[in-house]
Amino acid sequence: MLFNSYEFIFLFLPLTLLGYYKVVQTGRENAMLWLVLASLFFYSWWNPYYLVLILVSLFINFLIGKILVRTHQTCYGSKGMLWLSIGIGINLGLLGYFKYANFFVDNVNFLFGTDIYLSEIILPLAISFFTFQQIVYLVDAYKGITKEYMFLHYALFVTFFPQLIAGPIVHHREMMPQFMRKEALKPYISNISIGLTIFAIGLFKKTVLADGMAQYAMPVFDAAEKGQVLTFFEAWGGALSYTFQLYFDFSGYSDMAIGIARLFGIKLPINFHSPYKAINIVEFWRRWHMTLSRFLKEYLYIPLGGSRHGKVKQYRNLIITMLLGGLWHGAGWTFFMWGGLHGIYLIINHAWSSVTSHWEVWKQFKPIAKLLSWMLTFTAVVIGWVFFRANSFETAILILQGMSGSNGIAIPSAIASVMANHMSETWLILESAGITTYIGGGMQFIYTWLWIAVLLPVALFFPNTQQIMSRIEPALSLYKSNEQNELTLFKTMQNRICWQPNIRWAGIIGLFGAFGILALTSVSEFLYFQF
Repeated sequence: MLFNSYEFIFLFLPLTLLGYYKVVQTGRENAMLWLVLASLFFYSWWNPYYLVLILVSLFINFLIGKILVRTHQTCYGSKGMLWLSIGIGINLGLLGYFKYANFFVDNVNFLFGTDIYLSEIILPLAISFFTFQQIVYLVDAYKGITKEYMFLHYALFVTFFPQLIAGPIVHHREMMPQFMRKEALKPYISNISIGLTIFAIGLFKKTVLADGMAQYAMPVFDAAEKGQVLTFFEAWGGALSYTFQLYFDFSGYSDMAIGIARLFGIKLPINFHSPYKAINIVEFWRRWHMTLSRFLKEYLYIPLGGSRHGKVKQYRNLIITMLLGGLWHGAGWTFFMWGGLHGIYLIINHAWSSVTSHWEVWKQFKPIAKLLSWMLTFTAVVIGWVFFRANSFETAILILQGMSGSNGIAIPSAIASVMANHMSETWLILESAGITTYIGGGMQFIYTWLWIAVLLPVALFFPNTQQIMSRIEPALSLYKSNEQNELTLFKTMQNRICWQPNIRWAGIIGLFGAFGILALTSVSEFLYFQF
């Protein structure tokens, strides 16, 4: 069941919410049971068979977690490490089989000329997210940071439907204390108004902005997959369209998840904080999929040694972390390449920062340096998204060739004709510079670049949802603001748009929600659901 569907908005969500506040009158445990059953129904909507998988996973991890808590309390260090290894091994084994078995067999057959057959394995929904979340719990239980003795509570922690399918990846200590508060048992009008506001904004981002942009990204990548040569504006139009489709798709999902949880009086961690405003790639990863970045840092990069053993080993740890982070997103070499690119970006960023930190000249030109840094960071991210979206290396390379200008620069002949008639001197200059024309695609060209021209300033200059709602702390904040990591230019609208519980804002949010629902005629999955 999708957040952006009629059955979710008009049936599942209101019935679950009303049922929760009705059942909670009979006791907290009954309310938790109601949420678990609702979440399992939500999960099984796609494929009831995989309900068995998540239940078995829950039961095994809960038992191992109890053992880890007990061994920590009795100081059985080696025994605890053994059980932690078993638990992580089981989780990664399940993830590896369902997500990577076909990928592994295909590559073995390609490399060694074998003909090993493995029937296609359908990826269970959300397995990457609930696997990582349970690994986090096991590690925290081993360290004595958290504990859980009731299976019902543990099941709610893992399956709570707002964050089950595509995150955020949460800690037990972030979630369960909230369910135990008295405030979580009452239908406060403030929580409902805040939750509906954030949900409506997220729905608008998804159905109007992200899905609206998708129709201009898909044809370009499909054309490249068929081997079609792309010119400069075609390739950049497709790459930027996907860049903003993914941005508003993931931002929209994050908002909707936070809004839904808030209806139940629960604050989820912020998972998305205007990443395209980042002026370096380190800052980008502090803002993009923030709970995944936290997981990779705390449970992979730091255990590998982090930055504790010199620059060379730090760079090694960065590249390993990002390569595995890339593979987590999908079983394909394009995802591996995307992760590797970001690993290289991070290495360059750290090396450059070390060198320029002592340059007085660099500090004197800081505003210009920050602008150039942002432009370079944004361009690098867009190039990475090409590999992230493409189904093959060949497709990605064709698009990148077009973006480089090696296939020439061309515009639709209809647009060229208009320019020749009304801006003849401008067109003569462009023509002398080598710009050519092609037949057809004029409206596609215009709409593509109009959407980009609208969404780029929205992503850069407008405050994000959490900043709009900042007066009432809409979610758990993982982001520590640093004024140096954002251009002053991008802050022009930040404090001018601030949500208030009044009639004016009710009307604005009502319009967002109405447009979001009217755009539901063609329902599409969130892009992160495939991971």
